[in-house]
Amino acid sequence: MSIPSDRQYTAEHEWVVLAAGTATIGVTAYATDALGDVVYLDLPAVGTEVVAGQACGEIESTKSVSDLYSPVTGTVSSINEAAVETPEVVNTDPYGEGWLFAVTVEAEGPLLDAEAYTALTQG
Repeated sequence: MSIPSDRQYTAEHEWVVLAAGTATIGVTAYATDALGDVVYLDLPAVGTEVVAGQACGEIESTKSVSDLYSPVTGTVSSINEAAVETPEVVNTDPYGEGWLFAVTVEAEGPLLDAEAYTALTQG
Protein backbone atom coordinates (compact mmCIF):
# COMPACT_ATOMS: atom_id res chain seq x y z
CA MET A 1 0.00 0.00 0.00
CA SER A 2 1.46 3.32 -1.08
CA ILE A 3 1.51 6.03 1.60
CA PRO A 4 1.77 9.53 0.11
CA SER A 5 4.77 11.51 1.36
CA ASP A 6 3.13 14.92 0.79
CA ARG A 7 1.18 14.83 4.06
CA GLN A 8 1.43 13.90 7.72
CA TYR A 9 -0.40 11.22 9.67
CA THR A 10 -1.74 10.36 13.10
CA ALA A 11 -1.50 7.11 15.03
CA GLU A 12 -5.33 6.95 14.69
CA HIS A 13 -4.95 6.71 10.87
CA GLU A 14 -5.98 10.20 9.83
CA TRP A 15 -3.93 12.18 7.32
CA VAL A 16 -3.45 15.94 7.21
CA VAL A 17 -2.15 18.36 4.59
CA LEU A 18 -1.13 21.70 6.08
CA ALA A 19 -1.10 24.74 3.78
CA ALA A 20 -1.43 28.46 4.55
CA GLY A 21 -2.85 27.91 8.04
CA THR A 22 -5.45 25.37 6.90
CA ALA A 23 -5.40 21.63 7.50
CA THR A 24 -7.24 19.33 5.10
CA ILE A 25 -8.02 16.04 6.86
CA GLY A 26 -9.02 12.56 5.78
CA VAL A 27 -8.52 8.91 6.70
CA THR A 28 -5.80 6.70 5.32
CA ALA A 29 -6.12 3.77 2.93
CA TYR A 30 -4.94 1.58 5.83
CA ALA A 31 -7.99 2.74 7.81
CA THR A 32 -10.41 2.18 4.94
CA ASP A 33 -9.02 -1.32 4.36
CA ALA A 34 -9.58 -2.13 8.04
CA LEU A 35 -13.05 -0.54 8.10
CA GLY A 36 -14.43 -2.07 4.92
CA ASP A 37 -17.07 -0.27 2.88
CA VAL A 38 -17.76 3.19 4.31
CA VAL A 39 -21.53 3.84 4.38
CA TYR A 40 -21.94 6.96 6.57
CA LEU A 41 -19.93 9.96 7.75
CA ASP A 42 -20.75 12.14 10.77
CA LEU A 43 -18.43 15.11 10.32
CA PRO A 44 -18.03 18.15 12.58
CA ALA A 45 -20.10 21.15 11.46
CA VAL A 46 -18.47 24.25 10.00
CA GLY A 47 -17.61 26.55 12.90
CA THR A 48 -17.04 23.69 15.35
CA GLU A 49 -13.95 23.95 17.53
CA VAL A 50 -11.87 20.75 17.35
CA VAL A 51 -8.97 19.72 19.58
CA ALA A 52 -5.97 17.73 18.42
CA GLY A 53 -6.23 14.11 19.51
CA GLN A 54 -9.90 14.30 20.45
CA ALA A 55 -12.83 12.65 18.70
CA CYS A 56 -14.74 15.04 16.44
CA GLY A 57 -16.94 12.79 14.31
CA GLU A 58 -17.65 9.24 13.24
CA ILE A 59 -17.08 7.04 10.23
CA GLU A 60 -19.43 4.09 9.80
CA SER A 61 -18.72 1.06 7.66
CA THR A 62 -20.43 -2.24 7.01
CA LYS A 63 -18.22 -3.66 9.81
CA SER A 64 -18.21 -1.02 12.54
CA VAL A 65 -18.47 2.59 13.68
CA SER A 66 -15.19 4.35 14.47
CA ASP A 67 -14.39 7.76 15.90
CA LEU A 68 -12.66 10.38 13.77
CA TYR A 69 -9.91 12.25 15.59
CA SER A 70 -8.69 15.71 14.72
CA PRO A 71 -4.94 15.93 14.12
CA VAL A 72 -5.03 19.68 14.82
CA THR A 73 -6.69 22.19 17.11
CA GLY A 74 -8.76 24.90 15.47
CA THR A 75 -12.08 25.74 13.83
CA VAL A 76 -13.71 23.63 11.12
CA SER A 77 -13.79 25.81 7.98
CA SER A 78 -15.38 23.35 5.53
CA ILE A 79 -16.60 19.79 5.15
CA ASN A 80 -16.64 17.59 2.07
CA GLU A 81 -20.36 17.51 1.27
CA ALA A 82 -19.70 15.18 -1.68
CA ALA A 83 -18.20 12.59 0.69
CA VAL A 84 -21.15 12.95 3.07
CA GLU A 85 -23.55 12.32 0.18
CA THR A 86 -21.44 9.54 -1.37
CA PRO A 87 -19.33 8.07 1.49
CA GLU A 88 -17.89 5.27 -0.67
CA VAL A 89 -15.51 7.89 -2.17
CA VAL A 90 -13.56 7.54 1.09
CA ASN A 91 -12.78 3.94 0.04
CA THR A 92 -12.09 4.64 -3.63
CA ASP A 93 -9.99 7.82 -3.22
CA PRO A 94 -9.04 8.33 0.45
CA TYR A 95 -6.14 10.71 -0.35
CA GLY A 96 -8.02 12.82 -2.92
CA GLU A 97 -11.77 13.22 -3.43
CA GLY A 98 -12.37 11.35 -0.15
CA TRP A 99 -11.03 14.13 2.09
CA LEU A 100 -13.34 14.79 5.04
CA PHE A 101 -13.01 18.30 6.49
CA ALA A 102 -10.74 21.32 6.73
CA VAL A 103 -9.68 23.24 9.83
CA THR A 104 -8.23 26.72 10.37
CA VAL A 105 -5.27 25.66 12.50
CA GLU A 106 -4.40 27.08 15.92
CA ALA A 107 -2.06 24.21 16.91
CA GLU A 108 -0.90 20.86 15.59
CA GLY A 109 -1.13 17.62 17.50
CA PRO A 110 1.51 14.88 17.36
CA LEU A 111 1.99 14.05 13.68
CA LEU A 112 3.99 11.38 11.86
CA ASP A 113 5.74 11.66 8.52
CA ALA A 114 5.10 9.02 5.83
CA GLU A 115 8.10 6.95 6.93
CA ALA A 116 7.01 6.84 10.57
CA TYR A 117 3.41 6.07 9.57
CA THR A 118 4.61 3.23 7.32
CA ALA A 119 6.57 1.81 10.25
CA LEU A 120 3.48 2.10 12.48
CA THR A 121 1.22 0.24 10.04
CA GLN A 122 3.75 -2.47 9.25
CA GLY A 123 4.90 -3.02 12.80
